[in-house]
Amino acid sequence: MRLTRRGRVVVVVIAAAIVLFALWGAGALAARAGSGDHRDHPVPDGRKVVPVVVRSGDTLWGIAGRADPAADPRREVARIQELNGLPEGALVQPGQRLRVPVP
Repeated sequence: MRLTRRGRVVVVVIAAAIVLFALWGAGALAARAGSGDHRDHPVPDGRKVVPVVVRSGDTLWGIAGRADPAADPRREVARIQELNGLPEGALVQPGQRLRVPVP
């Protein structure tokens, strides 16, 4: 089958729209990660857990630092990832709700 130049442009635009839609959907699913029960309750190490809504520009490292400035941020990031079922290296999105341990 041969396409005209205009036909090829239309096919490329449609393919790009499908890819963008798939990426948008994946981002929406990632934003829902950890959106379970956000009530304050202790975790196995006895600390309380509070809900945190991710703001624009937030990172797990920054959230961990604000939650417990005296703690090792690497350990706190690992705890946040574990509590929220996030894979290592996960990025957070504005509006995402996380369970964060606090002292």
